[in-house]
Amino acid sequence: MSEDHTMTVAVTGSTGFVGRHIVRTLVNRGCTVRALIRDPDKARTTLPVGNVHTVQGDLNDRRSLDTLLEGCQAVVHTVGIIREPHPGDFDKIHVDGTRAILEAAGRNGVSRVIHISALGVRANAPTGYQQSKYAAEKLVRSSGLDWTILRPSLIHGPDGEFMQMVRDMAIGRQAPFVCMPWFARVEITPPVPKPVSARVQPVAVDDVAAAAAACLDRPATIGEVYPLGGSESLTWPEIMEAVRDEHPLATKKKRTCPVPAQLGWAVATVARPLGLAEAIPFGPSEALMATEDSTCSNDKAIRHFGFTPSPFRAGLKSYVAEL
Repeated sequence: MSEDHTMTVAVTGSTGFVGRHIVRTLVNRGCTVRALIRDPDKARTTLPVGNVHTVQGDLNDRRSLDTLLEGCQAVVHTVGIIREPHPGDFDKIHVDGTRAILEAAGRNGVSRVIHISALGVRANAPTGYQQSKYAAEKLVRSSGLDWTILRPSLIHGPDGEFMQMVRDMAIGRQAPFVCMPWFARVEITPPVPKPVSARVQPVAVDDVAAAAAACLDRPATIGEVYPLGGSESLTWPEIMEAVRDEHPLATKKKRTCPVPAQLGWAVATVARPLGLAEAIPFGPSEALMATEDSTCSNDKAIRHFGFTPSPFRAGLKSYVAEL
């Protein structure tokens, strides 16, 4: 995408972690952005000034979606939740919300859609998060629009919820204070069961944003699904230890400790009806998904739009002062 690009691009979830980085990347590349927002105060503190026009509303508001998309050439759909506050919210946000933005795009003549999904989504997945994200992908594929789907691994950055959670555990701001827990799958290997970590390819949020922007200018990406991962494959303990070792306020001797994912799932499941869901920093889906490898080949993204994933540890070093 050239610096003098005049494309007008709508972005949903524009004040969220991924959305605000995509807005910033598009503006830096010369686009005009229409940003769907719910909270004007949050928008003022998270979105760049200049070439960003906000539209207040949500995915349930047909009128605000039409205002968002009128006159745009493309839309980047980033809305998603990793935790389900109420039963049915995954389907409401991921499936119904995606349907609403696709229908609005059709009404307003916006044919180009970049859809942000996630690695591991599939129809027979063990979690509602993965199943609902896959159902949203099916809507995108059958929309008749010029779509591209991006499936990133764990997205990291200084303003991301996961990295801030790990930081808080490392510096003793968040329980448990004696260790840094991670969810393990338990393998039955004599003489005793063994906790095993999944492998993850943390991908920088700015790399995901650059990928979304790059796809807009490349017709070859239409009708394609791109897995996106960072350049390093790491275990959960390795990721957490890297944050601990780099952060100046962290307790360097604090250990990581495995927690059986089924136990985490049970705790999170019971917490919701008891009104305690907000007291723990994870939901049932997160506990189970953490046991699955989230790795991929970037070959297709490299070939099609020059995707250049950065290493996790180098990225962490570059922003640890902001974390």
